Parts: sequence; C-alpha cells; structure tokens
Amino acid sequence: MRPADAADAPVLAQLCAAHAEHERIPHRTEGHADRLARALEAGRLQMWLGQLDSTPAGYASATLDFSTLAGAPFLHLDCLYLVPAARGRGLGAELLAAVAAQARAQGCRQMQWQTPVWNTQAIRFYDRLGATRRDKCRYTLDLAH
Repeated sequence: MRPADAADAPVLAQLCAAHAEHERIPHRTEGHADRLARALEAGRLQMWLGQLDSTPAGYASATLDFSTLAGAPFLHLDCLYLVPAARGRGLGAELLAAVAAQARAQGCRQMQWQTPVWNTQAIRFYDRLGATRRDKCRYTLDLAH
C-alpha cells in the first residue's frame, strides 16, 4: 500500500470502473484517468493504491470536508475498494489505517463514509473496526443538464 499520485491515474481509473460495476452504479470512463490526475495534482483528492505482489488490488480515496454541525473539518472517505481476490487479506484495514492517519495529520477528529445497504461484507468490516453506523438516505442531484 502506498499513496497514489497523478502517474497512477490510469490504473486507479481501471479500479474505479471495477468499483462502479461492483456497486451497480453508472460510470463514465471517458477521460476519467485525466480527471483523477488533475484532482490529485491539485490536491483536491487524496488516494492510496493497494497492491498484492506488486499487482494493483484496490484503492482508497478521500477529500477534506467541513462539518457545519461539529464546526470542524473531517475527512470524507469517498471510496474503499478491493478486487475480490484481495478481500479478507488485511489490505482493506491497511488502506483504512492510512486514510485515518492522513485525517489525523490534517487535524480531523472524524472520518465519514457510506456504503450500500446491500454490501453486507463491507458493513461487517466497518462494524468490526468499531465505526458507528448512522442511517441516512443518500441523494444525488444530476447537474449535467
């Protein structure tokens, strides 16, 4: 596992496409690697690349955000994804620990994320870590029209 940079964008884009397929969500692949590279270069996005035997096997991504209710910054874990062969081998915990360390380094006292309600494997993983589950409905408003 290591921090990712703009040069990793092509492999990260492939992992993102696999993640989108796993979560059954639409995904626009055209130009995705370029958009990731620009966000990484600008510091708007932080990513980590997980590897097994030098083969890309997953990633985590995060952005710094601010909680109005807490009056404090938090790190939003946008994605944590492992290819099926990498699951259950400790890589997810290693990636999450790296994100948490980065959150602490940026002065955050909290991380936040969500997972689909049907993803029982991820829910069990997060519960084992001691994360607190909060039920909410997630909405997306398409602004591309």
